[in-house]
Amino acid sequence: MTGHTGTGAGGPIAVVGIDCRFPGARDREEFWQLLLDGRVTAAPVDPRRWSADGLPDGAGTPIGFLDDADAFDHRFFGLSPNEAAAMDPQQRLLLQCAWRALEDSGVAPRSLAGSDTSVHVGMMSSEWGTLHLSDPAAMTAHRGSGNGYCMAANRISYHLDLRGPSMAVDTACSSSLVAVHLACTALRSGEVDTALAAGVNLVLTPALSVFYAQAGLAAPDGRCKPYSPDADGIGRGEGVGVVVLRRLADALAEGRRVYAVIDGGAVASDGRSNGLTAPNRFAQAAVVRSALHRSGVAPGDVTVVEGHGTGTRLGDLIELAALGDLHGDRPTPALVGSVKGNVGHLEGAAGIAGLVKTCLALQRRLVPASVGIGHDLAVAGLAPLTTATRLPAGTVRAGVSSFGLGGTNAHLVLSTPPRVRRPGGTGGDATVLVTGSATADGLARNVRALAAAATATPPGHAAQLGWSSTVVKSGLRFRAAVGAAPGRLADELDRLARRLDDTPPTPAGPAGPRVALLCTGQGSQYAGMTAALVRCCRPYRDHLADAADALGPLRDGDPDTRVDRLLTGRPAPDIDDTGLAQPALFAVQYAMGTTLAALGLRPRIVLGHSVGEIAAATLAGALTLDDAARLVRVRGAAMSALPTGGGMLTVRAGVDRVRAALGDTLGARDDEVVDLAADNGPQACVLSGTVTALDRIREQLRATALDSTVLTVSHAFHSALMAPAIEAVRAVADTLAVRPLQIPLASTVTGTVLPAGAVPGTEHWVGQLTGPVRFAEAAAGLGDPTHTVELGPRPVLTALVRGTGAAAGATALSCGPGPSATGAELAEVVARLHTDGLDVDWTGWFEPVDRVPRPLPGHVFDPTARFWFSRDAGATAVTATTSAGTATAPATDTAAPVPRGDLAAAVLAAIGSVSGHDPATVGGDAVLGRDLGYDSVMAMRLADELEPHVAAGLDPAALAPDLTTVADLIDHVRSAAGARTRGGVPT
Repeated sequence: MTGHTGTGAGGPIAVVGIDCRFPGARDREEFWQLLLDGRVTAAPVDPRRWSADGLPDGAGTPIGFLDDADAFDHRFFGLSPNEAAAMDPQQRLLLQCAWRALEDSGVAPRSLAGSDTSVHVGMMSSEWGTLHLSDPAAMTAHRGSGNGYCMAANRISYHLDLRGPSMAVDTACSSSLVAVHLACTALRSGEVDTALAAGVNLVLTPALSVFYAQAGLAAPDGRCKPYSPDADGIGRGEGVGVVVLRRLADALAEGRRVYAVIDGGAVASDGRSNGLTAPNRFAQAAVVRSALHRSGVAPGDVTVVEGHGTGTRLGDLIELAALGDLHGDRPTPALVGSVKGNVGHLEGAAGIAGLVKTCLALQRRLVPASVGIGHDLAVAGLAPLTTATRLPAGTVRAGVSSFGLGGTNAHLVLSTPPRVRRPGGTGGDATVLVTGSATADGLARNVRALAAAATATPPGHAAQLGWSSTVVKSGLRFRAAVGAAPGRLADELDRLARRLDDTPPTPAGPAGPRVALLCTGQGSQYAGMTAALVRCCRPYRDHLADAADALGPLRDGDPDTRVDRLLTGRPAPDIDDTGLAQPALFAVQYAMGTTLAALGLRPRIVLGHSVGEIAAATLAGALTLDDAARLVRVRGAAMSALPTGGGMLTVRAGVDRVRAALGDTLGARDDEVVDLAADNGPQACVLSGTVTALDRIREQLRATALDSTVLTVSHAFHSALMAPAIEAVRAVADTLAVRPLQIPLASTVTGTVLPAGAVPGTEHWVGQLTGPVRFAEAAAGLGDPTHTVELGPRPVLTALVRGTGAAAGATALSCGPGPSATGAELAEVVARLHTDGLDVDWTGWFEPVDRVPRPLPGHVFDPTARFWFSRDAGATAVTATTSAGTATAPATDTAAPVPRGDLAAAVLAAIGSVSGHDPATVGGDAVLGRDLGYDSVMAMRLADELEPHVAAGLDPAALAPDLTTVADLIDHVRSAAGARTRGGVPT
């Protein structure tokens, strides 16, 4: 979204994302319910704001306050406690609201970095600045950047790296609606492709309350009563709202949800009226008329008007008269109301409150009743919204007005969103849901929010919810994901949240997981293997069909022996027949591996046990699907055609111990054959040969206290008894167009790692028939993978790898658990790999019908960190409270300890002084910028703090916020101070 979409500028604008906090409502849905319930939010003055004792009349008038206006998740945005405490809380509210609005629009906020997205913020007061900038002696850099109208918009652009216009707008009470109009203008001109428009208002001092009272504008009970005979003045309120705007053509092309369409708008001034703050009826009518004209809409086409409606008797009468000038001759009156009856006059945020209410009403085709409104407006062409009203079918238009105290008037014309038929999703397939957080403790909160969304989503749309989560909830440092069948998603998310409560997550590594793929050998097959996966996983189903096409019927003339039918048909042919089992296992492994490859997984190494090496080499790029299918089919058929009578014996001991126990028994002797078939590790090997020889050997082993088990097999695989199949396999192997390996292959044929570029030729595949499976040697070459992923119908190699001691510490994942499979196993593997850092190409998982945006819960921010102000003896000081999370440094990757010593303590003390973090919680691997919220200005302050401890100046590179860890800084300070180590203890 960094460039123009090519659909052209101009035309209507779509509201595609909304987030808000208003009195009594923490989000968009709570606000809507508040409107439907007709609640009024005016309440006594919060004592944390001020005491009305001794203040002029009006200071104690009730106000609609926000709950928890002091809460701010500073760690999510990488801000130190000191900086967060210095910021105007209006900036804090806007940051969190903007993030959630972008999520609601169907994009990951970080994905807009570098784009021309613009930010337009309407606000008419910055009382925080009034409180904190009046004492020059207490000025800090953070107080400077934490205040000011422009910074409210600029901070959003900075934190999200948005490169479009970024501005604050102050036209008094019309500020936020003017901001929306400017954002629409930027979109229509083609200057930007996405715009955020916002309004915010917090009441931190009684100044305006006193002003309204002295001007005769204040309602004594703090309640606005718009357009009512009982109207007696303004009731004040607080709030923040952000809308995300796109050109309608772009929004529809992208499949975005559209709340409402802004057809046009206008902004104009009252000019000279009978007073600077007095409204002008004719100017108000003119701005509405201009907005209608620009929208191509006649007054009679407007069904509902969200008016300014402050509840001042003179102001409301003038506004109604202006509307009557436009609507007076229409046969069906326009419905008129004002949100101020519910939440009060939000001043700079008043327009955005009215806009959000109107957008929700148009989307849901229901207009809530207007609280406090008169039952008879006594104006031709207008009717009061005294009851909730269902909107008629077809396109419905609405107007939204907002008038500034100094005469700047704004009006927008909106319409219902176009009806777009959204396809139903795939009903029965397993899916993946993801979420993320910038902090470790935030992950569980957001997993629980996603669980609630999954519970409310019909199973047929679960995949669409999953797709939306992959688009919106990506790009954050800590990841969580689950894979499950549709009906199990909420349960799996609940289980994950509980696990996160017990075991804090670690950040996904930037390099992603190092994966070793393991392909199981013959013996893991069973009737109906992976049938559940065929039913529940479309990518696997598709790739299995490709393999089945390449293999064809495994018995000529019998279509039921096509692999895809063989695995799911009833009754199925004998899957243990070697001629069926080996091609079927290959197909299963190929489909699993290709599914993961299509999602973006590039393993570091592959390994296949016996016949599994054919699948491993194919996934590594040495064989085409068609060549591999020919090889595995001929191999299985040739081995199946050999005379029966051979057997295999697994021994719970290593090869050296077995050789010592058997002496020279191994090898051909008279009419007996006994060969080492597989070296599976220090506690497991397999012998293969004639049955009579194996019976004798079993007695020998028992005499030396070695346990063994007879395997149920049709032939003595990997022994000299397989030699008659060599020529058939050679004939095919000679024709293979073998290509260089693209991924290293830990070969169980050679017991070595064949590097990328090696070419396993004819002798490799021929020698595999009679030679032993050198699994233990091959496993030793796996290196240090972070994950092993076993491809096959049930896990076999995972335990064998563990038994060899290879891949120690790797997370073991299996794509097939055996007959207990639910069909969600591949989804679970994908979810875990994504959680651990794999950047998945989700188009390889979700079908086009599922790539449909669905609503998701907004990010759940940490509510425990609080930042407010206090007054001491007439002075005002900003303090960060000691609430949980406020001054605690975030968990880092490994929680490395901090080096000890006096200089280390001095560095930690300086970090605490500059940032506000509790030094006791700062880890040695904490990065100054990412984890502690430092920027270049703070780094220079830190240098000043440390200067008395160093003999030479600090190297600026040692304070680079995004590169320096706390341990690095301590080491550098020691070096600069000329510290020496005495007796092994740092000074």
